[in-house]
Amino acid sequence: MSTIHWTEPGAPAPRSAPWHSESAAPPPRRVIAVDDRLTAATAHRLACEGTALLWRGDYPQAQQLLRAMTRRVDRKPPRPGDGPAQSFHQYRRFRTHRARVRGSLLVLLEGAHGLRLPRAPDVRRACTEAYGRRSEPMAVSLTELLGVIGAHQWRTEGVWVPALGARIHPHYGVFSPVRGEYVDLVARAPLPPRAGHGTDRRTAFDLGTGTGVLAAVLAGRGVDRVVATDASPRALDCARENLRRLHPAGHVDVRGPALFPDGRADLVVCNPPWVPARPTSALEQGVYDPGGRMLRDFLYWLPAHLRPGGEGWLVLSDLAEHLGLRTRGALRAEVAAAGLRVVARLDTGPRHPRARDTADPLHAARAAEVTSLWRLAPA
Repeated sequence: MSTIHWTEPGAPAPRSAPWHSESAAPPPRRVIAVDDRLTAATAHRLACEGTALLWRGDYPQAQQLLRAMTRRVDRKPPRPGDGPAQSFHQYRRFRTHRARVRGSLLVLLEGAHGLRLPRAPDVRRACTEAYGRRSEPMAVSLTELLGVIGAHQWRTEGVWVPALGARIHPHYGVFSPVRGEYVDLVARAPLPPRAGHGTDRRTAFDLGTGTGVLAAVLAGRGVDRVVATDASPRALDCARENLRRLHPAGHVDVRGPALFPDGRADLVVCNPPWVPARPTSALEQGVYDPGGRMLRDFLYWLPAHLRPGGEGWLVLSDLAEHLGLRTRGALRAEVAAAGLRVVARLDTGPRHPRARDTADPLHAARAAEVTSLWRLAPA
């Protein structure tokens, strides 16, 4: 773990603390201690120059300063590009700059994740859920801490999933099933028949299970045995917790870290990240997949993991196509190159609020987005 250094006003010697960033941001080279006397204009200027601001004042005032810094960044939104792809890349550059400025406001978590600022909330449980137990102090950005607090609220309250008639409880760093389009597709697509004789148990694999929501849907639809996988240790813990609560009889087995488990199944479901671009945080890994690597791995290995008569369900948004990052022809070519054919396709339109946000620089692409469940079988 890297270290940051700073000097407290009136202190006889510099101080230091381990630096932690979930987005793998490097430790800031220059850190100064600041408090309520710092203006938003000065804070914004220093952040743009690369200076990190370790907050030592009132906690609500820090939140107010962060909002003021954000407003200053948002005064210069990204300009539209010459095409969808250029507009997307300019939007991503703007978001990276925005995240860097916002991430320059730091707080110090003392031993056992105590936040010793005036009027600060008790963040110890939320931080322990996200970071684990630790006795040493740790410096993090205020934006990351706010994300940890928000994740704790999501985990406590849960997300209602109509297709389940139950709540899913996401963990920190695990993509939440707030977009129900893909869940509903898996809930209504016709299940493939059991392999062999009618007495055989129907088996399904849920690849990249995340919170375990799709595995829970499949088990709820009567699939006899579901194997859920993920590469993320946080996702594996999250899925196990949700599935133990929803299916205590043990119809779902959670394994990892891997994409495919051993063996074959009647049904293999995968909802890979839908935009082939580099993620900038752990949470973005549920949306961005560099080069579409997970999509290609799913297609390439799918035939070897299907039972006779089995199907693979690829649940994928076409947002990347509207952004000029992938074409429908390229997707179909990858399906064919993997020795697969399209049995059928189920489509649904977007229901999330961003599709109706005309101020969003990517509004046209989001409004036109279609999420599809591609039913695939060996050619």
